[in-house]
Parts: sequence; C-alpha cells; structure tokens
Amino acid sequence: MRSATAPGPCDSTSAGTVFEPSFPARSVHGSFSTHTPQPWASNPPNLRSGKAALPGSFRALATRYFASPQFLSLSATSQTNYRRAIDRFLLEHGHRRVDQMKREHVDAILGKFADKPGAGIILLKRMRTLLRYAMAIGWRESDPSAGVRAFKSREIHTWDESEIATFEARWPIGSKQRLAFDLLLYTGQRGSDVARMARPAAGEKFRRVQQKTGAALAITVHPALRRSLDACPSGHVAAIVTEFGRPFTVKGFQNFISDAIRDAKLPSRCKAHGLRKAAARRLAEAGCSANEIMAVTGHKTLSEVERYTRAAEQERLNAAAMAKTLREQKLANSKGRVGKHVGAKEKKSAMALPRGLEPLSSP
Repeated sequence: MRSATAPGPCDSTSAGTVFEPSFPARSVHGSFSTHTPQPWASNPPNLRSGKAALPGSFRALATRYFASPQFLSLSATSQTNYRRAIDRFLLEHGHRRVDQMKREHVDAILGKFADKPGAGIILLKRMRTLLRYAMAIGWRESDPSAGVRAFKSREIHTWDESEIATFEARWPIGSKQRLAFDLLLYTGQRGSDVARMARPAAGEKFRRVQQKTGAALAITVHPALRRSLDACPSGHVAAIVTEFGRPFTVKGFQNFISDAIRDAKLPSRCKAHGLRKAAARRLAEAGCSANEIMAVTGHKTLSEVERYTRAAEQERLNAAAMAKTLREQKLANSKGRVGKHVGAKEKKSAMALPRGLEPLSSP
C-alpha cells in the first residue's frame, strides 16, 4: 500500500516504473526511482534516534556486515577506516532499500565527489563492500557498482631530493622532528606503523607487523637513521616519543610531522606519506628489483610497487635507452672514421705510385 503522505523526491510522479517499499505505509524506508539520480536529495531519518534499522535497508545491511567474519577479520585500523566511510554513506542513504539500488544511483552518488576524487574512490570501494556482502547473503543478485569508475584522484607527491634537503636543513639531527622524518624515509613505512615502531638496540633490526596489511617485516637500520636514533636517546621502548616521554598516538604523530613539514616552509604537496614513496623511489633508483622493494615497504602486489616507483623506472629506462643510442652513434662514427682513413691511405698510395707502375685498369 502506498503512503498517504505526499511523494518524496525518491518517488516518480510521471510515467514510468516506480519501485515502492514493501513495508508498512508509515515506513520512512526510501526506495529508488529509475527515472533520474535526483532521488538522492531526499531527507534521511534521524539516525541517532535509537530506532532499529528497517529490514532490507542499507543500515540493516551494514549492521550485519559489522558483525560478520569478513569485517571482524580486518585489522583494527582497517575496521576504523571501513566503518568511518560506511557511516558517512549511511547518513544519507542508510534508509534506502538495498535491492533497488541501480547503476544510475551509484553514478549519482559519485558525481558529487568531482572536487574530492580521493574521497569518492574510498566511498566506491566501501559501497562495493556492502553490495558484495549483500550478494553473499542473498539480498541482491548483482552488483550495480560493477564497471563504475570514480573520478581519477591526484597521486600523492613523491618527495624529491631538494625537498628532502630543505627539511633536513630546517630540522638537524638531534631534533624529534628529524627523527620522525628519518623514521619515515629510511624505513619506508606508513605513519601508522612508525608511530608504534619499537626502538631497535645497536646491531638489531626494526621488527614490525604492519597495521594495515599484517605483513611481518624485519628492516635493517640505515646508518643515517641510526645516527638520528642515537642523537635522540630514550628509555622508552618506542622508537619516538612525545615531549612528555610517552608514545605518540597515530593521529598525534601525523599532526607532529605535518607541523614540522609546514615549519620547514615546504610546498603543500609535501605530505608525510610522500616520504614512503621517496623511499621506494630511492630503492628503484639504486637498481633494486620490485621484490627487493616490497621486502622493505611491505607492499603485497607488484602493481602497488610499480605505482610508487613509476617515475624512477621511467627515468632509468630513459637513461638506458639514451646510453644505447650514444654507444651506437659512437660505433657508427668510429666505423666512418676508419673507413675514411683507409680510403685516404689508398688514394694517397695510388697517387704516389712511380710512373710505369700505375694500375692496369681503374678500380
């Protein structure tokens, strides 16, 4: 039965198919129209009212997903990130029916993120998480986000050597800012892992299970990083501590290094995560294989490493190609000079022959 209230933005009032909720008339459960993407403008119910999620809605689906092995097997950091993105989606669309979402609705949602492509990419990933879980438990037969591409995001800038030198000039060895910087640059780890990294004793390696991937890594301490560690002695097990002698939280460490970067008057494109990319770039420039780089950074796939080292690889291949070209040119020039020299000698020899000893016929 249709509600007696006026149709909302989710309903179609003109010719065409209208999908209506199969719930009581007073339900605030939203449906999806097949007409236009406009239905997304409807006002969702108050999600903080304490009311239970309506059956078949995205909020009900998310509740089941958060209690599933698929979600609970994620790392604590990944669970936090997944929940944050999904909760943002639910604020606007949690009251809508899972089985009536279509490709046009996915496109409409992502269309709002033209100026925030990174956030759009994350949202698309988490929508797919929910939709594929819905398929797994029989709430849907297909994934309407299949084939959808979000706006292309700008890649995080890889620090160049001049930017690295600028930071080092502002924060000398012995400062906590320099230690934080060197930990990021010389281990190639994410800030979330550096904040929790244990300080290795002399001659030992960093040992860390990555928060995001669960990869167990043993990382050799670079001599430059050892100097920074020795210049900032600490009785704490953590590699770096706050001014109060306590370990950084992940957020606190991120704020700390961001402040240090701004204080060094570096461009806004220089982010802490760009130092991880700089570490991978340096490894690539040193001729390390993709597998060797992965052993340091902890990446699980070659495609991830290639994304980080693409510029260095292009530069290396360009230099190799130019070197081959120069070698070929030198070889060709050398052959040309030899040929000219031989020809000149033959000509000179022919001209110097005494009369009577000329060749019987011209060559």
